Amino acid sequence: MRARCRRCDSALLDIAQPDPHRRADTDRRIAVTQLPAPAEAPTKTILRALQGEAPAVPPVWMMRQAGRYLPEYRATREKAGDFLSLCYNPDLAAEVTLQPIRRYGFDAAILFADILLLPQALGADLWFVTGEGPRLSTITSEEDFARLKPVHAIDETLSPVYETLRILRRELPAETTLIGFAGAPWTVATYMIAGRGTPDQGPAHALKTENRALFEQLLGKITEGTIEYLSRQIEAGAEVVKIFDSWAGSLQGDDFDRYATEPARLITETLKRRYPGIPVIAFPRQAGEAYTRFHQATGADCVALDDSVDAQWAAENVQIHGCVQGNLAPRHMVEGGPALVSETKRIVQAFSKGPHIFNLGHGITPEADPDNVHRMLEAIRS
Repeated sequence: MRARCRRCDSALLDIAQPDPHRRADTDRRIAVTQLPAPAEAPTKTILRALQGEAPAVPPVWMMRQAGRYLPEYRATREKAGDFLSLCYNPDLAAEVTLQPIRRYGFDAAILFADILLLPQALGADLWFVTGEGPRLSTITSEEDFARLKPVHAIDETLSPVYETLRILRRELPAETTLIGFAGAPWTVATYMIAGRGTPDQGPAHALKTENRALFEQLLGKITEGTIEYLSRQIEAGAEVVKIFDSWAGSLQGDDFDRYATEPARLITETLKRRYPGIPVIAFPRQAGEAYTRFHQATGADCVALDDSVDAQWAAENVQIHGCVQGNLAPRHMVEGGPALVSETKRIVQAFSKGPHIFNLGHGITPEADPDNVHRMLEAIRS
């Protein structure tokens, strides 16, 4: 039985009620396109791990596996012109998603997109500054919040993302699992409040303290938008979805339960009710010992671990509740050498008694050596 967070009685729960502005045809479409649970055991290794099996060789993919460390990615991004144009071009976004599959034969492909496409679809201005990263118009007042679009309007902006998924379902090898994703509400909110990435998520913490009602209203809207976004991804072909909470570690105690665990639980619960056969992976990065209660409370099929977590501790305290993913430090993909091989094998061994998907503890970096990925795969599969 999954434990439930009893301290999470916030206004976030209100979004489980129907949106009065939601189009009736959208609700009918959800009912019609609801995906049945698979009638027989899956053959894809990642899906088997997500159902609780412990394959002799763990399936593997990497966060940001389609990225700047690959020369073919850099060439395609240059062809697109800029990052957002690449995200919204279904043919090119599908191409960069496929590139690491062709090169490495990973067990899964993850949709090429960005967690900030959702706030843009909700009406926030979004642009990228070279060498500095994303910038957004900020949401710091009731007036700012009122200017956001209703959740049902996001699909018009995000339709190219759904088309990318449809292309990928046609073009991926039959044995490769297609993963969709979205940012977790807390992490997305930190960008929408600050207008950029911040080292300590200070602006979001400040708004949470100074105007909790507005903060929870924003988090609730993002949560509802995330459910809509992931629902459409599943209908377009995603076989698994992942929720990225990159800044979960900056939440402590009750705030972690209220603003990291509870939104993930609500998203997972809603998606599983609509699409019973679709697994959910959740990544509350730097959650520390809270990984255990997060795994129990959310109902996620798998919890991804960052590289600060000791694999043996996680095997004894987190993996006992279900599948885990991770957690090689990305620096090994830059440094290579014997440490890459030994650490990869240590992680595989630590998680060998239960369901495990091998991955990095965070995204692969632009400085990584593509040949080190081959070395990692050899260490896993040998």
